[in-house]
Amino acid sequence: MAGGAPGQRWPSWTALQEDGVMEALTSPGSLLTILGAALTVIGSIAYATDSPNISLAGVFYGVPLLLGGLALKSSELPPAQKLTPATELRELRERPESEPLRKLLKDVTRWRYGQKAHLESSLEALKLWDDDAPPELLSVAERDVEGSYGLVLHFRCHGVPAERWLAKQERLGRFFGPGLRAELRLVSPGELELSLLPGADVAGPSAHPLPSPS
Repeated sequence: MAGGAPGQRWPSWTALQEDGVMEALTSPGSLLTILGAALTVIGSIAYATDSPNISLAGVFYGVPLLLGGLALKSSELPPAQKLTPATELRELRERPESEPLRKLLKDVTRWRYGQKAHLESSLEALKLWDDDAPPELLSVAERDVEGSYGLVLHFRCHGVPAERWLAKQERLGRFFGPGLRAELRLVSPGELELSLLPGADVAGPSAHPLPSPS
């Protein structure tokens, strides 16, 4: 039976995942750091208790793993928050025509290293980049668009104002996959949603002005 004060509720596994705690602990950098620290401690204890074989192995493997883990931690970029459960929209996601968006989803929901932001090279190519304050991808959601597959990416704009995004709206859809169109919605000052939806937009960006938040 778990300890704790009467009436105390321990956070569930799901709650920990939602709060980002388990996500942070299970990053490759965190796992290497924890493993390296554990081996180093075991080796140090073994040395203090006169167990040279164990102490040598612990320090020999532990210290490099610890340093490598800390190096990864210093350059890691966590996944964007995935708002749609993996079990939902599975059939739409696995369709052949959904491959470009499926790859995009996989790319932004994994740990990255040595990058300032998700989709760094794509945003640079689209001229939607600022070295000092690049756009930050906060979350991604999957959408059923009349039986077809779509994605909604929620960005914090930082150094790239919404007007620059609007100027690239027509190209955004074509850039991420054939037959896609882009819609932009300003959700708050400094934050916007980029929807990548099936169905090429033939009217151009002027047909979809950027709505202001209500």
